[in-house]
Amino acid sequence: MIEQKLKSLAELADISATASRAGRKVVHCHGTFDLLHNGHIRHLQHARSLGDMLMVTVTSDAFVRKGPGRPVFTDHLRAESLAALACVDYVAISDAETAIGAIEHIRPRLYVKGSDYVDASQDVTGNIAREIAAVRQWGGDVYFTDEITFSSTRLLNEHFDVFPPETRAFLEDFKRRCPLDRFLTAIRRLSSLRVLVMGDAIFDEYHYVSALGQTGKGNTLAVRYQSEERFAGGAIAVANHVAGFAREVTLLTALGKEPGAVEYVKGKLAANVTLEHRYFPTAQTLIKRRFVDQDLQRLFEVYYGGEETERLELDQAFCQWIERHAADFDVVIVPDFGNGMISREMARCISEHATFLVVNTQINSGNRGYHAITRYPRADFLCLNEPEARLAAHDRQSSLEQIAGDLVDKLGARAMAVTRGVAGALIVDPAGSLMVPALSSRVVDRVGAGDAFLSLAGLCMAAGYPADIVTLAGSIAAALDVQIVCNRESVDPVLFAKYATTLLK
Repeated sequence: MIEQKLKSLAELADISATASRAGRKVVHCHGTFDLLHNGHIRHLQHARSLGDMLMVTVTSDAFVRKGPGRPVFTDHLRAESLAALACVDYVAISDAETAIGAIEHIRPRLYVKGSDYVDASQDVTGNIAREIAAVRQWGGDVYFTDEITFSSTRLLNEHFDVFPPETRAFLEDFKRRCPLDRFLTAIRRLSSLRVLVMGDAIFDEYHYVSALGQTGKGNTLAVRYQSEERFAGGAIAVANHVAGFAREVTLLTALGKEPGAVEYVKGKLAANVTLEHRYFPTAQTLIKRRFVDQDLQRLFEVYYGGEETERLELDQAFCQWIERHAADFDVVIVPDFGNGMISREMARCISEHATFLVVNTQINSGNRGYHAITRYPRADFLCLNEPEARLAAHDRQSSLEQIAGDLVDKLGARAMAVTRGVAGALIVDPAGSLMVPALSSRVVDRVGAGDAFLSLAGLCMAAGYPADIVTLAGSIAAALDVQIVCNRESVDPVLFAKYATTLLK
């Protein structure tokens, strides 16, 4: 019986069309239904009473980005649980972020949501308004049930081991100081900031291959080419992360003179990002070509371009622009990848003229051993990973708290964040230090996670927020980013709000 109720969206479309032609009223409900409870059951029973046939669609696992450990139950298990209810006629899994695609397939006479969606302005995703529009486009209407409600998120957080003990303890402590509504309000207020992002433009290429094994002669690994994809990385990616949260963003970068570079970058930037670029006199825009296997493990990496030797003209052009415009921005965020754009003179200039300066100096294969945060005379907020911090301090043994404190003093900063991968993040300021545990249980690709952390943490620090809000915001951004292949997407403020809701509800 249960199996007969489980259908594809295409099958639901046919069934719904046939039912509608026969004069039967099709009702549609949609959700995650990660923990089926009494509130869901009453909601679905009420929905079924409003028509002749109830179809329920479930968000697939790949699109449930509500927080670590979610969904607890797979989409097939969630669909089977719904199909076991007598009031449900058919169930399908929807491979989409919202219900709009399912609505367009089913075209229900009535789309039913719970009472917590009556006020669309309280929907952090903004999806309910779009779903209502989609229903009405096909001649349907929307109904809100008023049954007993429970929070699946709160029930899962309280009664399932969704979070490790240290994460649970941190979140409970954070919620006492800063409840969810206050945290999300603080994030929304970032929209008032005018932001300059300055740094290397990078074109990241992934060449997807499948491993064949060792060659017949020698120890060379042989692979078979599958496909390739190009991403706008480096400072471009940071500008796009920031653009989701700040209203005005300017990207200051250098590009090669190769055909199509400027057009490509402009096509990849968010609508509220203004591009200010200068040309490298001799170098091309840096391309990082990575060969990755079916598990997204990097096998080999090739650098093309990015090294500029004729610096005088480039330095003068950037420094003149910085001197004239840096003070126009509330915050300058510098993701310094050490790939040839930002010279010591440019670092000095931006340190002198930025109203509030956020800096990351990244260690990578092209600069390992000689690229450190100490090339900047000053900064207000430092954001490094542990190897970058230890390199800057030339210290392998001291505690991270000691190293961060020394760097804060040396550069006159207000605080320093140290990202530590699966160990979470540390922030140190004059008041002390705070450790925030890692917030992601699902890692697709770590490339770009540090840039996402820098973007949100830097904005929050510039806004004057306390260390715990700064670090939690950066950690949520990083947790979302590790679920994205390279820089295919930027951190979405809607998903950020959903993730925060799962953590703090």
